[in-house]
Amino acid sequence: MSKAEQRAQMINGTGFIAALDQSGGSTPKALALYGVEASDYSSEEEMFGEIQKMRARIILADDFTKDKVIGAILFERTLGEEIEGRKVADYLWSVKGIVPFLKIDKGLEEQANGVQMMKPIPGLAETLAKADGVFGTKERSVIHEANADGIAAVVAQQFDVAREVTDAGMVPIVEPEVNIHSATKAEAEDILKAEILKNLDQLAEGQEVMLKLTIPTKANLYDALADHPRVLRVVALSGGYSTEEACDLLGRNGKMIASFSRALTEGLSKQQSDAEFNAALGANIDKIYKASV
Repeated sequence: MSKAEQRAQMINGTGFIAALDQSGGSTPKALALYGVEASDYSSEEEMFGEIQKMRARIILADDFTKDKVIGAILFERTLGEEIEGRKVADYLWSVKGIVPFLKIDKGLEEQANGVQMMKPIPGLAETLAKADGVFGTKERSVIHEANADGIAAVVAQQFDVAREVTDAGMVPIVEPEVNIHSATKAEAEDILKAEILKNLDQLAEGQEVMLKLTIPTKANLYDALADHPRVLRVVALSGGYSTEEACDLLGRNGKMIASFSRALTEGLSKQQSDAEFNAALGANIDKIYKASV
């Protein structure tokens, strides 16, 4: 694995980052949308087996290539899984030319001060040390309202984790999501932008991050973040928007590319033939790619 090649792809690559990091909390919903009901599996093991089959089907699809998909975010369990005899992260980079990332957060705390902080991440150093072939990480918090103290706390926590990740030689994707249904979304985004800029300015020489942010209410709000010397790339989450809506809104932001999960898998079903599945996935990939470039 060439970190330099992967870094260059993250800075200059044309396309988007696929979020394939459904975790224990989000997997049942993702599977239900894919046509796999809770009655179709009887244990957590079987549930994760079903989501891995879905991920593998996406990764193996003809249109899932580095020409349009420059990176992919994986769930921790996925690192131990294989596709065609190779570990998933190795398969993504060695066969597909797609840069692998790892979701490292352990979910969210209860809401306080209008935000949800990340739960503690036990054993993070060990996780990073054994994440073979992984270029970077992703860690998510959520902002529900324009509470300055809450937003400052979320961003500070995100950058504390980011420093631990950069110390391990990896690039963190900092993800302080703003709830798309927030009554104070635009105001929260203004506060968030200022806090992120403040924290970026405090990073040491050689420390670099990526940012994963909700598509802002004011188009191009985050251009200054994308231009910051400590930022490799600013990517957008779909946040519950439909694929059409997410792509339309993203297209108005010239310095953001997509990192969609639900919008990528919209309309996919286990019951589809491979031809139907590949056509539906290919159509989503095309839409998201066009919105990203």
